[in-house]
Amino acid sequence: MPLAAAGGVGLGEAVDTTAAFALEGPPLVAVAVAALVALGVVAWLVARLRRTKGAKLERLLAARDEVSVLMHPNPDPDAMASAMAVRTLADSVDTDATMQYTGQIRHQENRAFETVLDLEFERVDDASELTSKNVILVDHNTPRGFSGADSVDPFAVVDHHPGEGTGSEFTDVRTDSGACATICAEYFENLGWDTIDPDDEAGPEQLPTDLATGLVHGIQSDTKSLTKGCSAAEFSAAAYLYDGVDEDMLDRIANPEVDAEVLEVKARAITNREVRNAFAFANVGEVNNADAIPQAADELLRLEGVTAVVVAGEKDGTVHLSGRSRDDRVHMGKTLRAAVDDIPMAEAGGHARMGGGQISLDHMEGLGPSTGITMPELTDRLFDAMSGDI
Repeated sequence: MPLAAAGGVGLGEAVDTTAAFALEGPPLVAVAVAALVALGVVAWLVARLRRTKGAKLERLLAARDEVSVLMHPNPDPDAMASAMAVRTLADSVDTDATMQYTGQIRHQENRAFETVLDLEFERVDDASELTSKNVILVDHNTPRGFSGADSVDPFAVVDHHPGEGTGSEFTDVRTDSGACATICAEYFENLGWDTIDPDDEAGPEQLPTDLATGLVHGIQSDTKSLTKGCSAAEFSAAAYLYDGVDEDMLDRIANPEVDAEVLEVKARAITNREVRNAFAFANVGEVNNADAIPQAADELLRLEGVTAVVVAGEKDGTVHLSGRSRDDRVHMGKTLRAAVDDIPMAEAGGHARMGGGQISLDHMEGLGPSTGITMPELTDRLFDAMSGDI
């Protein structure tokens, strides 16, 4: 690539001018000028290599008129906060950004996040409903959960989950980070954006209060209030965001009213639990709100003597699995993948401390190349997987 194209017209013209001067001047001057040019080129290369991820993403957004910021199915606060961050960065370079998702926003905390921060998310069921072909994935790295997902080729991916998905022009996947919101907060800090007093209105390169509040809650929700799955980056990001947080909004998001079904599902998980050694499993049966299942798993993990749990529930012909672990021997994402590995069309995965999965009831009953699997057999598999036997 010519230097003028790579580093701007100024650098290319400077090299041409100084080179001509060096050829016409005395030998010592020629050597000195050549050395200066070399130093200038090295300095430019170093600056380019040191360009932060946030600056690169900002540049890529600026090159587009519009983008679709796509969250994972049934987005949680971390995904929603990350989408807010990308939208804010896009707005700062005059790029239209639409925050989109598939699935549902049902968890009471997720609905409170959307309402308190007055957000507008667009739901999609098909790839044709994406507002732009320029898609950036946040808090996941492979498009999923909607018709035509396989045809979507994101230009950018920002995530903290394990996976092989990448963006065609930008990939920032940090599996050692506790939250995607942490990564997004770092972008703004490295770009020099300042937080503001919650009562003030944000100006250029100032972080709006709703975004600072959303990012902090995103970090808190994915790390159980900075107690699980954290890295030093989470604490650094929270410190950066702290002065810009609206404490009243944060409290309203974190402590919403609880749906009655959530309490009922938690009660069923506790009542129906089966415990083997330090591991527990509960089948809560049919649910209207699938988000109640992971909340039941959180509750079950609080039982004394229990270090890893899986809760199963059925909704719309699908068995949803949610697992939690505080046992260093049990990597919950790998545990769930191992348990459903040979069930056709089953999906499972996650982090060491939490994971999830879905199994079609039809495939459990024998649809496809397998002979099917009963719930008692699945229960045994889950216990074996938690014990490390499969």
